[in-house]
Amino acid sequence: MTGTTDYIQAWQCIGCGKIEAPQPCIGVCRDRKILMVGKDEHEQVLAELASAKQGMKGLQAVLLQLAWSEPRDGQWERCWRALQLRARAWIADPGKEFPELELAEPSADT
Repeated sequence: MTGTTDYIQAWQCIGCGKIEAPQPCIGVCRDRKILMVGKDEHEQVLAELASAKQGMKGLQAVLLQLAWSEPRDGQWERCWRALQLRARAWIADPGKEFPELELAEPSADT
């Protein structure tokens, strides 16, 4: 996220909900301070959040593979290298879609 968020201070009625504008009041108006943010900044944060969520999907794919991989005897280094390549691919492009992993159920001895 770039810069700081500029909040706009406003007053909102806890009875009728008006925000610094005349609204039909039901007769129980009592203003309280609220903070508001501009539409452009809100939309920017939503876009950044969507991007972060997409990136987390790739990270989750790498972590799932690490968590559930069980290399055969003598294949530990090969498996480690494959995990490194996948992690590096995610670092290079966090928004990239990774194919779904076929996860085997953990064995009883793990």
